Amino acid sequence: MKLHLGCGKRYIPGFTHIDAVDYPHVDHVSQIDVLPYIADNSVDLIYACHVLEHFKRSDVARVLTEWKRVLKPNGILRLAVPNFAAVCEVYQKYGRLDLVIGLIFGRQDYLYNIHYNLFDYPALVKLLKEVGFTGGGGGEQDWRYDWRGTEHAQIDDYSQAYIPHMDKDNGILVSLNVEAQKPAV
Repeated sequence: MKLHLGCGKRYIPGFTHIDAVDYPHVDHVSQIDVLPYIADNSVDLIYACHVLEHFKRSDVARVLTEWKRVLKPNGILRLAVPNFAAVCEVYQKYGRLDLVIGLIFGRQDYLYNIHYNLFDYPALVKLLKEVGFTGGGGGEQDWRYDWRGTEHAQIDDYSQAYIPHMDKDNGILVSLNVEAQKPAV
């Protein structure tokens, strides 16, 4: 089983889609921080693209712990979040707040589209380790993944967010893409 948490309007074939908004492809309309209808140790992969920042700082460890609960041993948590280091780089390069304000605070165009968190690579990896995850390959190597190598690479989502927009060859990738693994028991 593969879960696409906070999928929004994005549909990935082969995934179970969970979102708080009832889009036609959503399998479970619910919050994604508690998954009582998903059994312990039953999920091979969780993909959560630009949703972790929507949780309050005091809730993030609890949310990650819940996601770890449903993952099988050696299961993968694939996260994409706005990369604060890249956001700073974009602002320094272009000096335009309009390019980065949505990455920092969310669009705020509906109830769930508000950001409560910022992440950079060291902070996110530290948090994942504290919750009990290891790097995507099970070790201490770089935890980052390249969106081009995923089964959802053809789905244009925020894991592929560049500034300037859609300049995937020369732009700055503003998404921090990290894979973590639930250790084998």
